Formats: sequence, structure tokens, C-alpha cells
Amino acid sequence: MFRRREPVPFAFVAEADRFRSNVTPPPRQRASRSQIFGRTLLGLTVVAGLTGSLLFGVPALQQDTAGGPGTHQSEAAHGR
Repeated sequence: MFRRREPVPFAFVAEADRFRSNVTPPPRQRASRSQIFGRTLLGLTVVAGLTGSLLFGVPALQQDTAGGPGTHQSEAAHGR
């Protein structure tokens, strides 16, 4: 018989190490076509959203290298 080295306050905790269930879970149901289509559509929507955010976000994060700060003038200043 297997004896634990450390004391266990409850007997059922010690018995839980050796317990094996003989009940098998029921088999998983296959997903229907509408569920597969919905999951695919949701995945494509998430991927399209991430792609769109990259397409619009990356150019906005780039710095202008054409001129330093203070070089931008209004159109009214050119006509003087």
C-alpha cells in the first residue's frame, strides 16, 4: 500500500491521487455548416480589421523628413 510521507488533513485528498473514473464523456458534436461559416466569417472580420488598422495607422505614425519644425507656412504667407 502506498503511504504518503507528509500528513494529509483529509482522507479524501489522499484517495484522490489514486482515483480513476470509469465514466467516459459523451462524444463531441460536430459543428454544423452554419457554425463553421459563422466562425470563418468572424475570423475574417478580425483579420480584416487588424489589416485595416495597420494600413491606416502606419502612415500616420511615420515622421515627415521633408522639413523640421517651424518650416510649415500658411498659404497666406506666400502671397506677400
